[in-house]
Amino acid sequence: MWPFHKTQTLEESGFFRGFTDWHSHILPGVDDGVQTMEEALRILAAYERLGIKEVWLTPHIMEDVPNTTERLRERFTELQAAYQGNVTLRLSAENMLDKLFEERLEQNDLLPIGMEGKHLLVETSYFNPPMGLQDILLRIKAKGYYPVLAHPERYLYMEDKDYRLLKSMDVRFQLNLLSLAGAYGKDARKKAQALLKKGMYDYAGTDIHRHDRLEMLMDVRMKGNLARASVL
Repeated sequence: MWPFHKTQTLEESGFFRGFTDWHSHILPGVDDGVQTMEEALRILAAYERLGIKEVWLTPHIMEDVPNTTERLRERFTELQAAYQGNVTLRLSAENMLDKLFEERLEQNDLLPIGMEGKHLLVETSYFNPPMGLQDILLRIKAKGYYPVLAHPERYLYMEDKDYRLLKSMDVRFQLNLLSLAGAYGKDARKKAQALLKKGMYDYAGTDIHRHDRLEMLMDVRMKGNLARASVL
């Protein structure tokens, strides 16, 4: 946990020095995130200035964005070749819990997150859970993975009882820092603050999709404790 003894921005606090970003859409041209190599390099240069040490590139994989493991690895290699800075780049994915994910889970065709390869970053629709959500999560665990739920504060259908049930199933929670800035509306910010207060978050990420969100990210103001960068 990262303590904030007074209200200050994340940048002022030094929060980002040594930070690991567990969720980003910086890998260019593969989803609704960064589209060009130039913009990806601009963001990574800003990360260097902030002192961020490591970033996990987590492009979407879903029925509407059916990225293949091979394609993402190829694009990742291109970014590694173009980037000459000191932020460590890691490749993973943000997996929508849909039929395509279930097929890939069965085939073990996945890009896990974390150095031990035992976690999967997952998401659902913001409006409705997939049919049999608990069963899907149990199948993930049966395959030897721990589910990490991306931005739980953004799911409109989730209430306190839903969060508590997921935590009882050992589902990890990943906070979108931009939720605290109101980037996704007042309800998401309120939920994020409540989940923080209850100590439910395990990891934090930017979920950054474009360079112009950096200013909003750096201006996030905090007081209290914030899950910073647990080791996966």
